[in-house]
Amino acid sequence: MENRTDPVARALWFIEGNFFREIALEDIADAAGVSRFHLTRAFGQSLGRSVMRYLRGRRLSEAAKLLADGAPDILSVALDAGYGSHEAFTRAFRDEFGVTPDQFRAASDATDTKLTEPFLMDDQMKSNLAEPRMVEAKPTLYAGIGQRYEYDAMGAIPAQWQRFNQHAGSIGGEVAGAAYGICTNADATGLDYICAVEVRDFADIDASFTRLRVPGQRYAVFAHAGHISEIRSVWHAIWSEWLPRSGHEVADAASLERYGRGFDPDTGNGGYEIWLPLKA
Repeated sequence: MENRTDPVARALWFIEGNFFREIALEDIADAAGVSRFHLTRAFGQSLGRSVMRYLRGRRLSEAAKLLADGAPDILSVALDAGYGSHEAFTRAFRDEFGVTPDQFRAASDATDTKLTEPFLMDDQMKSNLAEPRMVEAKPTLYAGIGQRYEYDAMGAIPAQWQRFNQHAGSIGGEVAGAAYGICTNADATGLDYICAVEVRDFADIDASFTRLRVPGQRYAVFAHAGHISEIRSVWHAIWSEWLPRSGHEVADAASLERYGRGFDPDTGNGGYEIWLPLKA
């Protein structure tokens, strides 16, 4: 199933051409030429939304446009959008937009409704990605503040770092020199994100902190000198440019963002590294 073109772009193309019929995550991954695991991680970390939530958003947004244009038969719109009944369509529509299809159609102004428009891959997603170095990392212990995120709710991560930075430098057993953003337990809808430091042991770790033991792992390490706001573009370049042409496969293991002494959390400048786990 190897493919050397951008799997996220291929997935978007397939979704745009098929979202009004019944398609599954497996279908989208096959069209993208990668595994389900690869696609969900690449799509979520690149675009900030899960594959299936984007699919649902596109399907319902196009249905909403038909209703806004005065479509008289809601059941026909529901069936065309891939829903088997008026009730199923109404539940999904309310979950997505906060109103029922009838209420939406009756509204005099629907311009405030946040629709999911087609995502276009453009130069804004490009990143000057340097070739990585390969690192065989030893087993490591981390401690910090963890939180579960859906892919489209990861905008709260900076606030999580603010909370964590109040503890940095005073964590029992802390190994000085770097802080880490650890992505783990990723699935089709989201992942766990831990703001952490390396620690020598867990003996003096506050009970409220998340503890994580990461086994030895091979990583491709990408150094980026740009601003922290560019990190999604860097992740996209890794998943969609480097990985397809590298011949490597990503491992089902924790990925790391490493912020060294030169990184300034107040300004977001100073550069950082992304550590992508690879299969041996």
